[in-house]
Amino acid sequence: MLDTAIEYLRSVGPQRGEALKRELGIYTWGDLLMHFPFRYLDRTRFHSIRDIQREGEAYQLKGILRRLETVGAGRAKRLVGTLRDETGTLELVWFQGIAWLERSLVVGKPYVVYGRVSLFNGRFSIAHPEMEELTSDNAQLARTFDPIYPSTDKLSQKGLDARGLRKLMRLLLDQLTPAELPETLPDSLLSAYRLMPRWEALQKIHFPENQQELDAARRRLKFEELFFLQLRLLQIRRRRKTSSQGFIFEKVGDCFHRFYREKLPFELTQAQKRVVREIRADLRAGFQMNRLVQGDVGSGKTVIALLAMLIAVDNGFQTCLMAPTEILAQQHYTGLTELVGDLGVRIGFLSGTVKGKARKATLGALASGDMHIVVGTHALIEDTVQFHRLGLAVIDEQHRFGVEQRAALWKKGAGLPPHVLVMTATPIPRTLAMTLYGDLDTSIIDELPPGRKPINTLHFTEQHRLRVQGFMREQIAQGRQVYVVYPMIEETEKTDMLNLMAGYEALRRDFPPPQYQISIVHGKMKPADKDFEMRRFARGETHIMVATTVIEVGVNVPNATVMVIENAERFGLSQLHQLRGRVGRGAEQSYCLLMTSQKLSADARERIQTLVRTNNGFEIADADLRLRGPGNIEGTQQSGMIRLLIADLAKDGQILSAARDIAKRILEADPELMAPEHYRLREHLAAIGKEARLWSRIS
Repeated sequence: MLDTAIEYLRSVGPQRGEALKRELGIYTWGDLLMHFPFRYLDRTRFHSIRDIQREGEAYQLKGILRRLETVGAGRAKRLVGTLRDETGTLELVWFQGIAWLERSLVVGKPYVVYGRVSLFNGRFSIAHPEMEELTSDNAQLARTFDPIYPSTDKLSQKGLDARGLRKLMRLLLDQLTPAELPETLPDSLLSAYRLMPRWEALQKIHFPENQQELDAARRRLKFEELFFLQLRLLQIRRRRKTSSQGFIFEKVGDCFHRFYREKLPFELTQAQKRVVREIRADLRAGFQMNRLVQGDVGSGKTVIALLAMLIAVDNGFQTCLMAPTEILAQQHYTGLTELVGDLGVRIGFLSGTVKGKARKATLGALASGDMHIVVGTHALIEDTVQFHRLGLAVIDEQHRFGVEQRAALWKKGAGLPPHVLVMTATPIPRTLAMTLYGDLDTSIIDELPPGRKPINTLHFTEQHRLRVQGFMREQIAQGRQVYVVYPMIEETEKTDMLNLMAGYEALRRDFPPPQYQISIVHGKMKPADKDFEMRRFARGETHIMVATTVIEVGVNVPNATVMVIENAERFGLSQLHQLRGRVGRGAEQSYCLLMTSQKLSADARERIQTLVRTNNGFEIADADLRLRGPGNIEGTQQSGMIRLLIADLAKDGQILSAARDIAKRILEADPELMAPEHYRLREHLAAIGKEARLWSRIS
């Protein structure tokens, strides 16, 4: 029954059915059932105006509309009404849809009013309340909370606003029986964790009679969603380790040992040694390695990647390192070439700008096996690039590549898929890592190399501008360099934000030539011009680099010790952390100066305070997830694996951890879920497996 096309539900029909498919992706009765409310109206009681005590609470009221008038003009124009009951009066305010409301609302009539109360100038009011003329129907208290469903303007025009969807849901639930919604979890799990039965949870999530029922239904459905996601990921991971064959790199040979003894420029940290041991164990285990290495900017991921590549070379295999931008790829190529020196390891470079004879020579050396390591951009995945014996693929800042791009590289292995090592300097919150990368083995470098000092982060407002400029002059006088980053290139009418071009001109006045030299870099420049400016700064020929966020990834200038971020309140927390990571790459003390306006929203203030308080990327990532939610975190949608219907990774970390632990215990005891008590799990996994197109084997 749940597979029935949505147009066959009573009162839907072909036109409404098409609209539901197009607007909300609701194709079947089952899709509608899983279209959960995003909030609820507590219609189970009426309050009197005198009951209103707290700002932010939602209230249902009955009263007479006593006044309705338009106040102000232009953007300040608003419609103001007064609701009166036997205990007092309350102001109602609307900022949009004023003309329609003036025609619809009638002064002197009784209304049922519902909305969230705010406090303004010491008086309570409701902005944009829901208004219904009082009738014999709505004068009675509802038995359940009223669910409010996500809808669109086009659906509302067809009578499928929140109220219309509510009617459809009642019709659907009236037709369904427990047989159509079978239990998916074992009875032992339900009783051990006091989870509501599935049939009851799906009834109560739509029409709960009280808050306790709603909480229990949510908990059950969130657990189920996260539990099956983890069960599936852990099963894939287990099967990869038992059935996904990989090249066996048996030895650690001459290249590795000579590099470690003679070329390694510093002693590895304990964290780096631990990660190398984990990679080494994977490479000789006989299954395809799929390992994610997380580590803050400057934690030494590149050296670990090189050590892994040298193991591959010692075993007669080629390796590639793919980076998201030409600048970063070129930086890796230069860095690796300098590190290996005269070891006899041949390293090549390939990007879209490598043409003619140079390109032909590189492609020929890769195909013949004369080249051991190639570093490049997504040019590496082109059909013309053929490897003699690709055994290891290293992907840097992997969230910037689409899954299909990574798949193309994965297919270039010699008979078997290459081992995959993905690296990121973007710290991933634990809950997101367990979900996005739950099928990968994860290594974390949680320690900076010796000699690196934590970056000192300070917050300033415009009134401290002269003090900040004085500090910049002091640092330049000591031979250091400075970044100044802006969030945009040109001024727009919508914002009074300092922009890059105006900031550049102001800096030229405050830091005049020839005493000071300034570079400028932004996304609208030609690649050659951008590259020229970046190289000048890297060589120390300019003192200040004025830039947009194009420098977030791929610039390594150890001599730069000051990062000034203008309008820091406009940046996300993880992006601020990434920008801060451009400094602190040498032995000198580095500074990140956050410039903001005097007035900050609560979220912006928390972002700034978090960055000032800590340099820990994982703490910052957790705060970012909490503030912004998972939908905005880069990369969460690209794998097609995450489409959570009810769970929230920013808020449900405890449920996720519990679900993963339980899934792990079940699979350890019964890997194929063949025990009689696990038949529900097996059947439900098979059902959801048909819908999912998983890319886990290519990370």
